[in-house]
Amino acid sequence: MDNNDLEQYILNHIDEEPTLLKSLCRDAHVNLLRPRMISGHLQGRILKMFCRMIRPKHILEIGTYTAYATLCLAEGADEDAVIHTIEVNDELEDFIMRHLHETKLKEKIHLHIGDATQIIPNLNCTFDLVFIDADKRDYIEYYNLVFDKIRPGGLIIADNTLWSGKVLEEAHHTDKQTIGIQEFNEYVAKDTRVEKVIVPIRDGLTLIWKK
Repeated sequence: MDNNDLEQYILNHIDEEPTLLKSLCRDAHVNLLRPRMISGHLQGRILKMFCRMIRPKHILEIGTYTAYATLCLAEGADEDAVIHTIEVNDELEDFIMRHLHETKLKEKIHLHIGDATQIIPNLNCTFDLVFIDADKRDYIEYYNLVFDKIRPGGLIIADNTLWSGKVLEEAHHTDKQTIGIQEFNEYVAKDTRVEKVIVPIRDGLTLIWKK
């Protein structure tokens, strides 16, 4: 069976993509340079389901991009949940806010524009769920910055940890993104403070449970 056929079968048998997210996705494909970075229908429903299951009160997202994943997390979280999301590219702020203003879910969401390594230390929260989907070169730094801010039993989700299969290859020394993912995967694999599993969905999701 063709993988595209299988993926379409999956999409046909899960919850529909909400109208707002369909609109956001179309807008991104028309106006943004790298729309494939959007989490997308399947991964978005998975993120929502994680929130349904663990009911986090405080969520941190590193790498907002279009806020597609942000909205999925907000959908699944309880009404009194708070989501802090950090985006380094200030040129995306107008795009993000335009779509957030179309939904009441925005009341849960606090957007921070700037460098995550500078913002995270100033967030006085204990997080139940952290979603990392930003600069792959800095995954280990993000991981270490959030580790003491996530409660025991909390979940860290890292995106793109299979990196289109490049994790299996010897990376060229100039390919810092691939090297960053490879080093992160090795780092987490050796971390005895957590339990972890890589789920081969889309570009790879690593689920990291803090002991």
